[in-house]
Amino acid sequence: MNFVRSTPGTDNHPVVVTRVSDTQWHAVEDDLTVGRGVASRRPDGRLFVSIDAWHGAVFDRIAEAMLADLPAPLYTVVDEADRDSRSAWDRVGFATARREWGYLVPTDPQITGLGSVRPPSGVTIVPAGEAVQGPLRALDRLVRDEIEATVGWQTMPAEVLPRPAGTTVLDLSKYAVARHVDEYVGLVRVGPLTRQPRIGLIAVRADRYRRGIARALLAHTLGSLHRSGTASAWAEVDESNAAAIALFESIGARCAASTLELVRR
Repeated sequence: MNFVRSTPGTDNHPVVVTRVSDTQWHAVEDDLTVGRGVASRRPDGRLFVSIDAWHGAVFDRIAEAMLADLPAPLYTVVDEADRDSRSAWDRVGFATARREWGYLVPTDPQITGLGSVRPPSGVTIVPAGEAVQGPLRALDRLVRDEIEATVGWQTMPAEVLPRPAGTTVLDLSKYAVARHVDEYVGLVRVGPLTRQPRIGLIAVRADRYRRGIARALLAHTLGSLHRSGTASAWAEVDESNAAAIALFESIGARCAASTLELVRR
């Protein structure tokens, strides 16, 4: 595809915005690329867009081209502290759909108070990498179905959005699970990051809520990280998830960032 829009540039040179593929747009000024736009459809079906441009005028031109070419609704994600980026998306008609808090989570049991926490009666914790694939996949699908039927996956961090059928659990080494007798009833997934691990998902079957399983999973996971020399982990929580916020704040987690998901309908 090669759809072109020419507009005044930043130094009196025309900016030419070209759709170079189904998912990419380039802005060129005086033979130099001065901005790019990308669209990507997430597994839950929503279409997300991003724009990288030095100048606000170029951002607006790329956005104009993308909005003309793509069907609504469109979504994007911005750091709430980045006022320039948020203002740019506001200018082209995007509004806040939800907010996600980023928590810095200590691992030291003397800080978290989780050193004495044990699983409830009859429940054992299966360490990361030791879970059986079939039952873990079944629990993962059940948890996802329960969340979709209640608050919906749009309230979950991007990393845990639904994946294509049969690929919900990609790396068993990231998962620790809670087992009751011969059933898996809860899970926690921790992904490695360059500076600190990320708690991507902690979830318990709906029929096992309020029994201390999530807290036991967190105690196990953070304790393991502490023993390996990791001082803190990272976690994102939707601002509407009062239970998760209360859990993290009760162990000394500190809100250190916020991300906004914006939408243009």
